[in-house]
This record gives sequence, C-alpha cells and structure tokens, in this order.
Amino acid sequence: QVQLVESGGGSVQAGASLRLSCEASGPTPTTYAMGWFRQPPGQDREFVAAINWSGDTTNYADNVKGRFTISREHAKHIQYLQMNNLKPEDTAVYYCAKAIARASPILYTASGEYTSWGQGTQVTVSS
Repeated sequence: QVQLVESGGGSVQAGASLRLSCEASGPTPTTYAMGWFRQPPGQDREFVAAINWSGDTTNYADNVKGRFTISREHAKHIQYLQMNNLKPEDTAVYYCAKAIARASPILYTASGEYTSWGQGTQVTVSS
C-alpha cells in the first residue's frame, strides 16, 4: 500500500505563503487522483483541492480558490499545495490522500473517496 508523508507546514503571519509537499512511497499512485484535505481545530475534515492522475485537471474548495494551487510531479512521486495569501481561517492540520478510484475522470471532494492518508502537517496562521 502506498504511504504518503506530508511536510512543509509551519507558523506564519497572515498574508504569507507556504508550500506543502506530499511524498509517496511504495506502490506510487501515478494513475490515481490525489487530494488535499484539512481539519481545523475542533472541526471536521474538509476538502481543499484535488488533481487528476495526469495533472491537467484540478478542483478547489471555494474558500481557497485563487489562493491555493495543487500540482504534482510524477517523476518524483510528489504532489504540492502552494498556499498564498494565507488567512487565520486556513489554520488546520493538512492531509494528503490518494483517490480510491483509479484514473477517475471525477475529482471527488468527499473524504470517503480517498484512502492512504498521510499523518498530516500543521499550518498555523496568525493575524
């Protein structure tokens, strides 16, 4: 089973940028869509962004659209989440995950459509 490890989190001021990485090992998910989710303190996990297996189609939650960019590098088995203009409400533990459906044309937003969750990386944005 693929293992995913997130990195790149930290504590920043509002307006700053961070780039999260998610590195895959084991059976690499090159033919699967990948997603980023986050769990703010005391709240449920929520969808942030997803990218299809070829990297040419993306989907974003409305509250990050225009500020976050998801991308992937197949050769390095890494996906990224570039986060610009961070806001205090972006504070959360961020997780990456692999879509359950192989080569699906649909970029799901429900966490139940994903598997192989990483351990998460904390992002804290102060005002």
